[in-house]
Amino acid sequence: MGTPEICKSEELCTELLVCQTGGTSTESVTPTLRLQVFGVLHWVVSLGLFLAMDFLLKKAFAAASIEFPSALFGMFCIFSVLIILDYAVPSAAVAMVKFFQPGFMFIQRWLPLFYVPYLVVLPLSVKDIPTPSAIKICLIIVGGWLATLCVAGLTAIGVRKTVKTELLDAEPMEKPSPFSSIEVWAWTGVFLISFVASLFYPTLLGTRAITYFPFLLASTVLGYMIGSGLPSNLQKVFHPIIFCAASAELSAVAFGFLSKSGLDAVLGYYLTNSSSNPGAGDILMGFLGSVILSFAFSMFKQRKLVKRHAAEIFTSVIVSTIFSLYSTALVGRLVALEPSLTVSILPRCITVALALSIVSFFEGANASVTAATVVLTGLVGANFVQSTLDKLRLRDPIARGIATASSAHGLGTAALSAKEPEALPFCAIAYALNGIFGSILCSIPAVRQSLLAIIG
Repeated sequence: MGTPEICKSEELCTELLVCQTGGTSTESVTPTLRLQVFGVLHWVVSLGLFLAMDFLLKKAFAAASIEFPSALFGMFCIFSVLIILDYAVPSAAVAMVKFFQPGFMFIQRWLPLFYVPYLVVLPLSVKDIPTPSAIKICLIIVGGWLATLCVAGLTAIGVRKTVKTELLDAEPMEKPSPFSSIEVWAWTGVFLISFVASLFYPTLLGTRAITYFPFLLASTVLGYMIGSGLPSNLQKVFHPIIFCAASAELSAVAFGFLSKSGLDAVLGYYLTNSSSNPGAGDILMGFLGSVILSFAFSMFKQRKLVKRHAAEIFTSVIVSTIFSLYSTALVGRLVALEPSLTVSILPRCITVALALSIVSFFEGANASVTAATVVLTGLVGANFVQSTLDKLRLRDPIARGIATASSAHGLGTAALSAKEPEALPFCAIAYALNGIFGSILCSIPAVRQSLLAIIG
């Protein structure tokens, strides 16, 4: 989806430098091409291994009938391997990080994009919810997000003051390269050509989902590129994720109108949930497992801070998870929201995969409402998390990362880390632990009964 970040080996860099400074222009061509080919192959292999690991883990967990998200397990396994190597053979740990760096940088560059499909198809998820109930849910989402953000962030600060841990600077994290005009024009061309072709030949590539795939993907990518190019002050109010989802939505509206098929039909082809007939959203979401696996490298780079501030991290996650579940149950009862809908929105601050697993413990829960609520919570967090954290004067990356992931899961993590990569490792570990702890809590019958008693 763009020019990859290439991690060059020292030998090839030295060779290129010699060619640039001491050789003729003709002599420099071969090593330069060799460097470029090596870089592309390195990127392909490192990213391919992320995807392969995710695929194999999913297969293994499915075969063993394990419902726990395989990518979270893989993330902790990779992190553990890196920690062991760092202790036993430090050079091997460094080499492993360098090897996966191109794939990691590609994922980080496009991170928010992989969480957008649920936002794009949101109209399909919420259309059956009565308007009064939808308003109540929205109030709970916005108020609950802000309350959970404050609880998680202030708990982290409070625990630090209690244990008197001095805050050290985070390790500098490399930021992905900005998008070039060539990339923007290339994706614009893909969008225009495939949009027109799909109008006249809707089954040109076999099925409508696959035929619509290029222009729907291009519209999503272009929205993210345009949003990323906005001034930083404006991005704090209108995050690139908003433009990304809006761009895909508007393209679907336009195509549905011109083709007379309607918006719902086009969105159905955007996210088909079928591996044999995938849409643009299915391909983007196919990277989510790899995204979670890549978090292990962010955590490893900040391992000293993670170890040093373990008390803040674990305490904040536990407190914020308990607060989120029980406050949602209580507020749902206070505003007279239907019990079945209140149950459905309980895991609003937990990533979709685990949230759906959690509501499966409760009878009468609506999985579509759960997914929609989680996505809307993430959207609110993605759009307002930076400005809110600034107003709360939560400055350090640990408190910002924990508060963001605990209140707005993956979308919030993607939004914050795109601008503050030093907060990503703390987002990653809070993001994972929040889902794990929430799942463990709700698997306990006594906890479920207490939540249902509050809901009424």
